[in-house]
Amino acid sequence: MSKKNNGLSRRQLLQGLGAAGLLGAAGFGLSQWKSAPPAVAQPGQGKDPKFLIVLAASGGASLVDSFLAIRESESANAPTLNCFPDKLVKSVEGSPFRAVDQRLDAIGPIPMPSTTNQSEFVKKHKQDMMVVTQTGSSVNHEVAQRRCVTGNEIWAGRTLQECVAAEYGESYALPNVLLASGTQFIQHGTDTGLPTYALGEKVANPSLWPLGLHGTKGLTDIDPSLIQQMRLLRDESLDPHTRFTKLYQNNKALQRWTRTRGESLRNLEAQDLISKLMLYPDSAKYPLKKSGLAPSPSAQLVREKFPNLEVDPLETQAALAFLLLKFRVSVAVTIAPNFDVTAVGDHDIYGNLTGGGKKLPEGTVLNTPIAFDFSHQAHRATQAFMWNRVLGVADRLIDLLKSEEYASGESFWDRTLIYVATEFGRVKNRPANAPDFGTAHSLNNGFLVLSPLANGNTLLGGVDPDTAMTYGWDTTTGKADKGRNAEEKEIFAGVLQALGVDTSPANLPDVRAMRKKA
Repeated sequence: MSKKNNGLSRRQLLQGLGAAGLLGAAGFGLSQWKSAPPAVAQPGQGKDPKFLIVLAASGGASLVDSFLAIRESESANAPTLNCFPDKLVKSVEGSPFRAVDQRLDAIGPIPMPSTTNQSEFVKKHKQDMMVVTQTGSSVNHEVAQRRCVTGNEIWAGRTLQECVAAEYGESYALPNVLLASGTQFIQHGTDTGLPTYALGEKVANPSLWPLGLHGTKGLTDIDPSLIQQMRLLRDESLDPHTRFTKLYQNNKALQRWTRTRGESLRNLEAQDLISKLMLYPDSAKYPLKKSGLAPSPSAQLVREKFPNLEVDPLETQAALAFLLLKFRVSVAVTIAPNFDVTAVGDHDIYGNLTGGGKKLPEGTVLNTPIAFDFSHQAHRATQAFMWNRVLGVADRLIDLLKSEEYASGESFWDRTLIYVATEFGRVKNRPANAPDFGTAHSLNNGFLVLSPLANGNTLLGGVDPDTAMTYGWDTTTGKADKGRNAEEKEIFAGVLQALGVDTSPANLPDVRAMRKKA
């Protein structure tokens, strides 16, 4: 099976434009809102926001394969533990973190060489890096993913994204946008008291989604004013007098739908998000001008940073996440590599996997099947490759956010936190001296947090070189404590508190150690 460039064709673009006009509000999936979203956001309205990016490393991103790597010479049980040859583990000057740089001949059964480099990322971003150890409570993908973003339901089932959106997003059009797919990291919380504007907006196709944020723009064969007149006729003269409306006028679901296709749609159209978020340039392939559309003012900028966005869903999500923050549409965004193979070029990927093909050129495969969970087949290579992928996206997002002024010389990055969420770790053992091996899920691991708001250049906890198990830390002082392990609720509270969210209504623990030191 060959995986070809799957960018939008001219026909698909025009189909998307037509769908946006004909489907109106249904085209952008707002039907889950429980009431109308807020009015058009204006800079300076409401609370001075902080921004959350959840970058989900689905499948189990192991800290002992990255920032807590163990040298073989340091462990009494090196032959049977996930330890590395000394020369592969890099110490970073002035930092508690380590890095593993490798040259891979293949990624398990995928016959493609790859070069991975963690040390450059650590050198560049160490002052904004915080690694926190934790032992979770589930090794089931769906359960553990949800607990990563709810702190094991500690705030009445709210997610981190919902908490940030509730705190800062009232004046934003779409405060909480869930760009990832196929994961519990994007599921809604269960708190019925959540402000309705904070509920996450799920985006099935980030490439086409901006086309659905306006009901008439882009239409060339229909006068938009006629559509507006039809809307008024429907809303003011027809629907109110139907037997159905009279019978169910107090029904919350019907009230929600009526507001969604009316006030909510008008608010989104007023911001011209179809233009601000358009990733593609005007061209023969993307005939925007012909349809009365235009690329985003920042389209060229994000395409330079994410050149594979037409092929790679993660790059598309990351590019759109930046635009959502830059144009003050959202305060919380969620992105993640999916569980599908992503590749560029015209190569017989699966033919090569069965042994019948040649080696693939480096860079052909962008995402392993089942992401980090491909460690079941090839732990070392998968961890190296996927960490390189996640850190590469984070690095480019940070660069973009640093380049964009928020106000008064402060950048967007100065107000942003990236939470690299992963549901669990991986088993620490290996067959004696095996250079690569398969691993199962493990409760024991931790997380990477990236932010100027966090306690940067800090490791909270540590790792035992003779067992490769991480251990905990004091939530107030940050001092390592081999007698305890951090819980999901503590990481949840620490992330929110670093972002300045008031956690007192939920009586969350005070995790002072995760906040930036004075």
